[in-house]
Amino acid sequence: MFRVLLKSDALAIGDRTFPVRYFELRTLRGARRYSAEILIGPGDRVILDDDSLSNLETRAPRVVPATIDSRVLAARRTAA
Repeated sequence: MFRVLLKSDALAIGDRTFPVRYFELRTLRGARRYSAEILIGPGDRVILDDDSLSNLETRAPRVVPATIDSRVLAARRTAA
């Protein structure tokens, strides 16, 4: 099973921009699955998957801000 890059994009959240890559994967049963790989920082990626590319494009702008906020909170907690 190989992932095929469908497109690359950028997601603007506040004053930051995050690169996004969208992939298609065929399952063993022949179904299509889609994933989005969002680069938050060096070695820090968020991967979303869905049955539809349009669903991923809709979900990513909602999920990334929450992910960034959770990373900030976790960093504060470990620094305290």
